[in-house]
Amino acid sequence: MTVDKIKPQKKASSHIFYSKILFVFSLIVLILAIFSSRIFFPRLSLIASHLTGSANTITATSRSTVTATSTQKMASSQYAKELEVAQLAVQRAARLTKRVFHEKAKGTVSKDDKSPVTIGDFGAQALIISALKANFPSDEIVAEEEAAQLREDTPLRDQIWELVKSTKLDDEAAEQLLGGAIKDADAMLEIIDQGNSKGGAKGRIWTIDPIDGTKGFLRGGQYAVCLGLMVDGDVKVGVLGCPNLPVDDAAPLTADIGTNATDEGRGVIFSAIQGQGATSRPLGTAGLAEGKPIAMKPITEMSNASFCESVEAGHSDQGVAGQIAQKLGITKPSVRMDSQAKYGSIARGAGDIYLRLPTSKSYQEKIWDHAAGDLIVREAGGQVTDVNGNRLDFSVGRTLAENKGVIAAPAAVHDQVIKVVQEVLGQQ
Repeated sequence: MTVDKIKPQKKASSHIFYSKILFVFSLIVLILAIFSSRIFFPRLSLIASHLTGSANTITATSRSTVTATSTQKMASSQYAKELEVAQLAVQRAARLTKRVFHEKAKGTVSKDDKSPVTIGDFGAQALIISALKANFPSDEIVAEEEAAQLREDTPLRDQIWELVKSTKLDDEAAEQLLGGAIKDADAMLEIIDQGNSKGGAKGRIWTIDPIDGTKGFLRGGQYAVCLGLMVDGDVKVGVLGCPNLPVDDAAPLTADIGTNATDEGRGVIFSAIQGQGATSRPLGTAGLAEGKPIAMKPITEMSNASFCESVEAGHSDQGVAGQIAQKLGITKPSVRMDSQAKYGSIARGAGDIYLRLPTSKSYQEKIWDHAAGDLIVREAGGQVTDVNGNRLDFSVGRTLAENKGVIAAPAAVHDQVIKVVQEVLGQQ
């Protein structure tokens, strides 16, 4: 064998020898590193343990915890923008209505059904729809008023336009969120008429009553600016602006609360998102004031309970209501007030029960008269049904065609109230 052939073999053997030493050395370093990490770096050890074994399998419990947390986060943010826009829109509209409220001449005209409507109704509806269309352009709207009469009465149109164009919030950011000012009088009329949806069980539909309780508004009593969002026929967001109710949630209902209202210490917004409770906050002129949770007051003794009903006898059978109260053992006289301010009052515990009893077999309640109040009471711990104990059905159009009357009470006593209502109505 030649020398030239031996040299490559020595080089190969040397390479294998050093490779083995390097492998052993690397293995020792790795073992020391793992040992050190378990002693001195428990966090690294924890990570290592999660990379192997049982950490590769997520348990059902951990999966459900993650899912629940995600669901809660989604729930807390769902409809948050709708609520903010609705609250600010109602606050701006309420500011317009208060301007009209303090005028001796409120620009009153009569609709086809002989019910009164004021320049405040038209102006408030224009401002609210404008805000909704600026933020949710594809949503439908069911509103009470239409602009046909204003197109025929130029002086009335101009009077309303002066109100609308000069009413805004004293907060630029809030005003911009609502889409700013309406372009001109013709645009105002177009906006008013965008409240012509037929309602129904599909899609996102807002319902507006720009001044609920117009007769109360005219006599200087209670009224409300009402806005609700229905999704597939279910009310998801509700806002009530009640300019003449006390700001103080603890203020009890009094017999004269429906008359001679003043501005001092008054003006409140009630609001709710389905599944997230109800709140109240002072009605302001700029951004939103801080809100606080509200809840219905537990009834421990029915004799101490109070009940609300409409001022107008044509809206609710007051004689039958008196019989129901007597049979329930209620000794206090009823508090009569206009509008959905009744819903807000019982939701915060100022009152207890709201009775609206049918006065005719043919009359159908309008959805804008109840949508926001229904949700706010239920989110405050109450229950709202018709006289047969059925939930109010907002999915069948512009009226509550499937319901008769309205009974609202704390959930714990609602069945008791319904039982008595049915007993008394059965004797009529």
